[in-house]
Amino acid sequence: MKPATYSPLPRTRDLAAKRLCGQRSAILALDLGSTTGWALRDTTGVITSGVQQFRPNRFEGGGMAFLRFNHWLSELAGSPGPIAAVFFEEVRAHAGTLAAHVYGGFLAHLEAWAEFRDVPYQGVPVGTIKRFIAGKGNADKQAVIAAVKARGFAPIDDNEADAIAILLWAAKTYGGVS
Repeated sequence: MKPATYSPLPRTRDLAAKRLCGQRSAILALDLGSTTGWALRDTTGVITSGVQQFRPNRFEGGGMAFLRFNHWLSELAGSPGPIAAVFFEEVRAHAGTLAAHVYGGFLAHLEAWAEFRDVPYQGVPVGTIKRFIAGKGNADKQAVIAAVKARGFAPIDDNEADAIAILLWAAKTYGGVS
């Protein structure tokens, strides 16, 4: 059996990350949660984005949300060609215990999915995203949405706006694209 390897993008591997996230690489950005915002830059540079719901219905167990998330990731990964890297909003404080548990569950499944496929992944702190897109590390949701709209996108909510902001940050930071 092949030993397990880990593939997060540590900040010390910036050159490798730049190679992985070049203009010809597909990059996925996620704002994790029961309502997950996503943005995907395909290998041609086209950006698509949206929001995906993973809440289980009242007749399903709580694990169904994570099964749906894994299935959705696999379907999404097949559409633009291989995903070179995944970036996600790294949340350190939550409004409540349930929100923290839900985020942790989605994060665990994302990391396992990425490890299994040898796809590098990296969390991006909330303040970094807000500072990049809106100019202030403590910008509110409406300011982030407005800043994303000013760049030519039409997010339907703050989840999609956050995912687009993460993708733009990753492309600029690691891919040399603004």
